[in-house]
Amino acid sequence: MTTAPLFLCDPLPPGDSVVLDGAEGRHAATVKRIRVGEVVQLTDGRGTLAHAVAETVGRDQVTLRLTARAALPAPAPRVLLAQALVKGDRGELAVELATEAGVDGVLPWRAARCVARWDDGPRGDKALARWRSTAREAAKQARRPWLPVVEEPLGTAALARWVAQGAGALVLHEGATASLVDVDLPASGDLLLVVGPEGGVTDDEIDVLVAAGARPVRLGAEVLRASTAAAVALGALGVRTGRWGAG
Repeated sequence: MTTAPLFLCDPLPPGDSVVLDGAEGRHAATVKRIRVGEVVQLTDGRGTLAHAVAETVGRDQVTLRLTARAALPAPAPRVLLAQALVKGDRGELAVELATEAGVDGVLPWRAARCVARWDDGPRGDKALARWRSTAREAAKQARRPWLPVVEEPLGTAALARWVAQGAGALVLHEGATASLVDVDLPASGDLLLVVGPEGGVTDDEIDVLVAAGARPVRLGAEVLRASTAAAVALGALGVRTGRWGAG
């Protein structure tokens, strides 16, 4: 049996009747072709998950009757991804895969060796909007009740402040001696995962992040691409922290 499709409805109204309109309504009625009597899921993207049954379907909207509602706790620890900007659509691929693998937030990182450059202004705003849209759609595809927040892009100094404020931070680096499977991980709070660009993380960046409290780690003998490394690491963290446990 397939899982019922998930739609975002923010805010999720307190009553038993919901009208899904706008972009989500069009998607439900036209793309997903929801039919009367079909069961769907709704979320506000902040942990509330509801089951509902379609009562009427129009061209651009669906009227739903809520049958159940639950507030689901956020995963612990909360895993944030500092993803270096990647050229072309590989940055969006990195966000998509990381969202499907369970990331709780994304920090676009302007690392020194990034080929892609998000300049302030319309071009940078457009690139950020694509990452946010990608996270939103991937969260729906993965049936996630918590929508990852994609923050404004930041430099290394600002990233170091995030490292210092969190419960732990790991920098994926092929030259690290410690393995991800061996390091201690926090049970709660924010765990920051740092993935560098195609050209790698510079020694100066490693020094700054380590001074703030980060630890360089490796995943294995293979060297992964900047667009796929986070998803692989998130899978390992999901098992090691119990985030992928029952329930």
